[in-house]
Amino acid sequence: MKLKYMIAAFALACFGTGCDDKLETFEVQGYTGTPAPIETSAITSEALPGQIKLKWTKPSEDAYAYLKIWYTDPLLDETVYKISSLETDSMLIDDTRARFGEYEFFFQTFNANNEGSEVTSFKAVSGKAPIVITEKARTEVKLDASQLYTDAPELTEGPIENLVNGNTNDFFHGNWHNPDPLPHYIQVNFNEEHQVFAVEWWNRASGGSGEGFPTVVELQISNDGSEWETVTTLSGFASTWGSHIVSDYVDAGKPFTHLRYYVTAVTNNAGYFHMAEFKFYDVELEVYDPETVELD
Repeated sequence: MKLKYMIAAFALACFGTGCDDKLETFEVQGYTGTPAPIETSAITSEALPGQIKLKWTKPSEDAYAYLKIWYTDPLLDETVYKISSLETDSMLIDDTRARFGEYEFFFQTFNANNEGSEVTSFKAVSGKAPIVITEKARTEVKLDASQLYTDAPELTEGPIENLVNGNTNDFFHGNWHNPDPLPHYIQVNFNEEHQVFAVEWWNRASGGSGEGFPTVVELQISNDGSEWETVTTLSGFASTWGSHIVSDYVDAGKPFTHLRYYVTAVTNNAGYFHMAEFKFYDVELEVYDPETVELD
């Protein structure tokens, strides 16, 4: 579709008043002949998440001095103007929505005297804007020693109940007298279902050789205590005396009633691990979907 000429004063007004704070800044110079329009057939688009990428083929190397593109943004309820130099053949339009259907873009080229070509229009759609998920709150789930189990306890020290007694100066210790190769784990058997969660733990405060601090941990879930699924792997955290580690939230994707803190690597390749205190949290998330949120 082609419309009649736009007056050059309109383009000049954009330069003087800053129609859009994202306008490219450049000196208008060069081509002074009749500007060639960007044909509709020369324009393509790509729907990206929350964006529209416009691309066009220039009529010739010296067909105009600059290009103006404008469109109505339904989110802002206003017209947005963009300016592009001759050297540019694409533009990324940010903060768009699939929910609004087709956006109509208008293209007009200008020469160095700000004389405009015919206006060409082109319609394009946006990909869905990404959903934004943020953590809203954490609620500690109080654990009792009767809910805990480990596959390799040390019988002479560090009973598992020390993990939930609120004292970071004592500790749980895996079997170091007759250690089997890793992995080893702590299992939590819940009385209710959980899905979005986080864990927190404190390393042993002092004592010993420095072996056996967890360095890689899988968090595994189950609903029957037999079939297990790893939902995330934790690594890169501090693995020294007294370290305090707080995980990011994990969305298991489904409810579960059993959790394993499954240690696959430790400092100095010991066949056991130890820990001072362990906590589990339910996490409340806030979900913002730009494609469905109510508009003002």
